[in-house]
Amino acid sequence: MYQSCFVYDERLDIHVPSLDRPFEDYGVEERLAMIESWENIRGRIPTKVMALERLIERKLSEMGNENDFEKSCQINGEIAELASQIHDLQIWYRVSQDEPTARTHL
Repeated sequence: MYQSCFVYDERLDIHVPSLDRPFEDYGVEERLAMIESWENIRGRIPTKVMALERLIERKLSEMGNENDFEKSCQINGEIAELASQIHDLQIWYRVSQDEPTARTHL
């Protein structure tokens, strides 16, 4: 992986782009290495999303069987956080080097 251009996002459990200058300012070799690294990371996102979706399903089942209101609220908050993670992962998944918005990310 082209390490210097990616930082680990603990919440999403992936490395995300973090450039210190515009993508176009990097040399061709550097850009190609970044793109290759990003495509490897990006390729793992759907699996992470599916795992989070399964966890949400388990939490929904747990919440459906919960009689304690406070515990139900806690589980609902956990579900909301998992859904937020999925949303953020899907945004990162759509970022590619060909998109104009990618320049701010990749």
